[in-house]
Amino acid sequence: MLSILLQQPILFVAWLLAFLIALSIHEFSHALVSTWLGDETAKRMGRLTLNPAAHVDVIGLLAVIFIGFGWGKPVPFNPYNLKWPKWGPVAVAAAGPFSNLLLAVVSVLALVFLEPFLGSSNLLLVFLTISAELNIALMVFNLIPLPPLDGSKALLAFLSHPKYAAIRQYIETQGPFLLLMLILLDSIGNLGIFSSLFSFGFRLLSLVASIPAVL
Repeated sequence: MLSILLQQPILFVAWLLAFLIALSIHEFSHALVSTWLGDETAKRMGRLTLNPAAHVDVIGLLAVIFIGFGWGKPVPFNPYNLKWPKWGPVAVAAAGPFSNLLLAVVSVLALVFLEPFLGSSNLLLVFLTISAELNIALMVFNLIPLPPLDGSKALLAFLSHPKYAAIRQYIETQGPFLLLMLILLDSIGNLGIFSSLFSFGFRLLSLVASIPAVL
């Protein structure tokens, strides 16, 4: 991202804006669903807002700029306050990736409808393209079933039986390390794991883009 900042600052601004919007809505969605399900921890801590300032982690944002990979502040919630003790945390976790899916669909539909009027080089269309691709990438990445990612909540819910206690403890304690190792191996070894996952998401999104033409 740093190279884009230096060579194409307008494109960098568009990418950063798309990232901040995606991040803010992602984290807001976690807070909103946890509040709906009876826990007001996020609301009391000022996270039930679309204001990026409430959700941006400074180090995570700098990491995005300098290494192209970053994070936001995790939304706190108390699972014991939720209406559904077992599946409530899964619903809260799923809200983030689902919001990214909705943003991606809205972006690509707007792109399809506006392109005939604005032309492919229009800055708004560039922004919508970035938004669609970025949100799909965030959705797919967050669905990986390793802590601290959202997908881990579903895996841990399926392993809630006491006989899986040892497996749960291993996943909860070693999950972040395993995720980091996966990222490093994929980057250093050029394995293409994440790019393959993202490409699958982009192909699904392209189906959405073809719907208006069919209609």
